[in-house]
Amino acid sequence: MTADELRQKYIDFFKEQGHAQISGKSLVPENDPTVLFTTAGMHPLVPYLLGQDHPAGSRLVNYQKCIRTGDIESVGDLSHLTFFEMLGNWSLGDYFKKGAIKMSYEFLTSDKWLGLPPEKISVTVFEGDQDVPRDDESAEAWRSVGIPEDRIYYLPREDNWWGPAGQTGPCGPDSEMFIDTGKAACGPDCRPGCSCGKYFEVWNDVFMQYNKKADGTFPPLERKCVDTGMGIERTVAILQGKGSVYDIEVFTPIIEGIEKISGAKYHQDEITDVSIRIIADHIKTSVFILGDEQAITPSNLGQGYILRRLIRRAVRHGRKLGVERHFLAELAEIVLQMYREPYPILAEHHETIIHELNTEEERFFTTLKKGEHEFEKMLPGLLKNPKKIIPGRIAFKLYDTFGFPIEITEELAAEHGLTIDREGFEQAFEKHQELSKKGADKTFKGGLADQSDRTTALHTATHLLHKALRMVLGEHVQQKGSNITPERLRFDFVHPDKMTPEQIKEVEDIVNDVIEQDLPVQMNTMTLEEAKEDGALAFFDSKYGEQVKVYSVGDFSKEVCGGPHVQHTSQLGRFKIKKEQSSSAGVRRIRAVLEPAE
Repeated sequence: MTADELRQKYIDFFKEQGHAQISGKSLVPENDPTVLFTTAGMHPLVPYLLGQDHPAGSRLVNYQKCIRTGDIESVGDLSHLTFFEMLGNWSLGDYFKKGAIKMSYEFLTSDKWLGLPPEKISVTVFEGDQDVPRDDESAEAWRSVGIPEDRIYYLPREDNWWGPAGQTGPCGPDSEMFIDTGKAACGPDCRPGCSCGKYFEVWNDVFMQYNKKADGTFPPLERKCVDTGMGIERTVAILQGKGSVYDIEVFTPIIEGIEKISGAKYHQDEITDVSIRIIADHIKTSVFILGDEQAITPSNLGQGYILRRLIRRAVRHGRKLGVERHFLAELAEIVLQMYREPYPILAEHHETIIHELNTEEERFFTTLKKGEHEFEKMLPGLLKNPKKIIPGRIAFKLYDTFGFPIEITEELAAEHGLTIDREGFEQAFEKHQELSKKGADKTFKGGLADQSDRTTALHTATHLLHKALRMVLGEHVQQKGSNITPERLRFDFVHPDKMTPEQIKEVEDIVNDVIEQDLPVQMNTMTLEEAKEDGALAFFDSKYGEQVKVYSVGDFSKEVCGGPHVQHTSQLGRFKIKKEQSSSAGVRRIRAVLEPAE
């Protein structure tokens, strides 16, 4: 079964079970400053799992593009990916454990769907602790569909519990499904979740049934929800009997392209294989970031920094394979062709993707030249060292100041009979990482979307700003991204020129006039087509007939949005633009705040 077939079967199955298919969202979580990228299929649905009503109903299904960047350095092995797809189905106060488990088992084992042998399936459930009892309800649900007791494993909180997102809030036990690969057990304690490779996780059902309080108690939630997740690449690998996600059809064309460009062969030797896997993963991730709704481009901050890091790491490993020319655009064309149907937005951004890859590749080649020049300047002094060892701090300076990869410094050193104090470099690098992490922790404290009154007010203000910009600059203006913290809003929009002080003042005045009018903010649910016919702004892909929320601010603005919003504009305070600047080619960025009303 291919990834395309699995994706479609999953959607078809849950639509048969009364679920509405909803569109996946951007890789950048809307109005959530706590994470750089959407890391799981449930991320865009957090407001609805926390209690909001979804316009499509209480049973939902979709596929979602995701990125996880916490283990970029692990990419290159047989399993780690930065970009992946998640399949998910949700119950918002509808069915619960018994219903979710029955559906999960049917999809996994029915010949009409995945057709996995029931005897190869093992499951885990929460074993209970001093705060929450054992999840006997899930265990009984598994027994009722035919899983015997000896294949139901009771595991602790670190294995079978989700949440809360922050210190308090919705949380609950989960139940994970594993396939026995047929490998011999690593020992008497081998069980699902063991890292030996005998058991392969394919699905996870999360049951949000408790609300953790500040006092450490876990009272039951009034509305219980189900949130599930199945990784497409991992599941396809097990269905195809492959030992690695890199051996399935969503990677083989890219790997063949790398072989053609470099002359290297996959499965030739481990060093070569690692570089090929890194390039394959990183080019795919880069294409999806560049082709996202939020117009991300390489930079030294946030998502743009991750993108730059991925591109440059791919180039460096191309160099290790002997590639001395630009090659990323060729591989990007393969990715674009492969995903043109499930993600049509990539085709819309085709030109931008290729342009940015070429530009960043050229920029990195310039960086390499600068680093090599700096190394040549240092070389006479380095050669005087009787131990022929380059101090770690010198290697780190080349890395930190010039972006010069340590591996290339090692290559150049070896050509001159020198070695590098790698331990000293690692110490300098770790110190740098700790300082960077401390700075990042102030911004990205963890958890999911902040639903506080401050962010709700700023979210509403972005609608007023959007409309005011279209009134002042023209109707070509459209939102390309937003990011909201409790302190400020950041709003990216299409516009070719720097705004004049007069234009900024006019936009501020329009927004503040609407705030002073104390207009009501109302929400209606309708299809996207009905919303557009009604004059609502909507700049995103959505499935035909999908139900959406439309927020109206009096007669001033009307926009499709997931919320949340204030009830009256007088709750906002005074709107002030703090900065207007370029974000990327043809995209401007505004930072603004809400000050107390005078």
